[in-house]
Amino acid sequence: MTDAETAGPSTGAPTGQAAAISTPSTASTAPHAGDPNYPPETRAGASVLWIVLLAVLAGTLLVILVVGGVRHWVALHTGILNAGPDKYYNFWSGFGSDLGEATLISAVGVGLYTGMRKVNCHTKGCWRIGKHRLEGTPYVLCRHHHPGVPSKGASHEHILEQHRRYQESQDSRAI
Repeated sequence: MTDAETAGPSTGAPTGQAAAISTPSTASTAPHAGDPNYPPETRAGASVLWIVLLAVLAGTLLVILVVGGVRHWVALHTGILNAGPDKYYNFWSGFGSDLGEATLISAVGVGLYTGMRKVNCHTKGCWRIGKHRLEGTPYVLCRHHHPGVPSKGASHEHILEQHRRYQESQDSRAI
């Protein structure tokens, strides 16, 4: 056989393993936005989780509404039973007073999560704080993922070399 016969269709690589790697069926993990050959990835686990949670919630509500003893226990412990000066006194003095605290704790938690997502490294799955901008991109990376930052600490010589390069770039801009 000649080289043209053994070469792959577009890569010039020999047929066999190298050609099989570039087929759509085996390369589906690569991000190919908008390509009809690569369907978008679905998160079936998240859908199943939501369905299970809704089923558990519906089952719990059904038990509370149908079983009289459980309904009475829930009414007693949430303060719905009329035992104070007005109908909802027990609720707002007991269980209902915690709603404000739960709202505050939830808001702080969401704020911390949002803030953490904004300042952390943009590499997927990395929770380190991103302090180093990657030039030419909108990404902020941690020292572990940034290609220009030494991950084991910078030596004095490395710092001086970076400073010298910066000064040269500033001098060339001034001219």
